[in-house]
Amino acid sequence: MNITILGATGWIGGHIMTQAKSNGHNVTAVVRDAGKVTDGTAIKEFDLQSEHDILEVLTGADVVIASIGGRAAGDHDLVARTAERLLAALSGSNTRLLWVGGAGSLEVSPGVTLVSSPDFPAEYKAEALAQGEALKVFRSTSTSTQWTFVSPAAVIYPGTSEGAYRIGGDAFFTDEQGESKISVTDYAIAMLDEAQNAAHINQRISVAY
Repeated sequence: MNITILGATGWIGGHIMTQAKSNGHNVTAVVRDAGKVTDGTAIKEFDLQSEHDILEVLTGADVVIASIGGRAAGDHDLVARTAERLLAALSGSNTRLLWVGGAGSLEVSPGVTLVSSPDFPAEYKAEALAQGEALKVFRSTSTSTQWTFVSPAAVIYPGTSEGAYRIGGDAFFTDEQGESKISVTDYAIAMLDEAQNAAHINQRISVAY
């Protein structure tokens, strides 16, 4: 499978790239600075803040995986704008779009999101709200692009695979200890499983232990 990864030099994107390559996929990294990828991965340079046609770096992909954040650029609106650009660019193609989402838009009760909880960490709130806006973009899209929005657990941490993960939907869920967590490796595995199986087309799913 030909997989193109946007944000491949980021923490989560980098783990997804490693997992994709270990599974034998042909991987292309779309990055702003090609000098940050030194492991022989195919590279295409693109600045998401530019107005250039993004389709030129997506052509040939069976699946595009986007791991986009606005913190580094100081522009959280970049997240929803990129979702709009990708959905429009891929419309009419057979390329699927998988999106690294956030946990903040998960519902702790019907209609009440995690990010609106009083104890939600203030330092992550802007990112969580930006991902919530991106989710709205996906759900309101009129394009034909097939997409899957993959929210991680509330806590995604460095570490190797710990075994089976669970897949949920919009509802925030926890393990037997009342914790919502997943290692970045298992999140990457879940993303690649979805890339390969296409089991949740045009849905938001959540991944946690």
